[in-house]
Amino acid sequence: MRHAQTEWNRDKIIQGQSESILTPEGREAAKGWGRALAGRGYQRIIASDLLRTRNTAALVNETLQLPVEYDSRLREQDWGRWVGSTVRELREKDPAAVAYQEAMGWEFRPPGGENRLELLERSMNALLDAAERYLGERILVVCHGGVLKAVTHHLLAMEFLPEEGNPLMPYHLHRVAAAGGVLTLEKLNEPLT
Repeated sequence: MRHAQTEWNRDKIIQGQSESILTPEGREAAKGWGRALAGRGYQRIIASDLLRTRNTAALVNETLQLPVEYDSRLREQDWGRWVGSTVRELREKDPAAVAYQEAMGWEFRPPGGENRLELLERSMNALLDAAERYLGERILVVCHGGVLKAVTHHLLAMEFLPEEGNPLMPYHLHRVAAAGGVLTLEKLNEPLT
């Protein structure tokens, strides 16, 4: 699942790996998600080590009371010099650069940042390592929109091009299974209510 809403999310500012605090609405949503996830058999939480995911995991865990660990490999994509801008500002300032990057699909790389393949590799490694380390456990992963998009686009064999659209609904649960070092998609867009 993705972290709860932050101030930068609300204002549509690109965060990347920068820190932004949860909004009051985001904090309340995360508490509600904890109540909604109670009784579903989760045995541990693994989260990105960025503040917004740590805070979301802590609020969800007020109800679940599970062991929590953090993995920096689950961080959001590094957006380089585009951090702190809105997509609208970027499109106004340099529409050709934005269009070029969007057309790159998996090779999309914000100036000074990382590309989506690098994001995918570290995210998949984190998930597979957790599945191996906690074999048979049901793990709740709290991460970022970019991580979720990379993993699901990969598992759905998508090219990550704008015309494909985004298969993920915001603030929903997405289930992935791991077996024999392979991840498979079980369910997308399960409501968190």
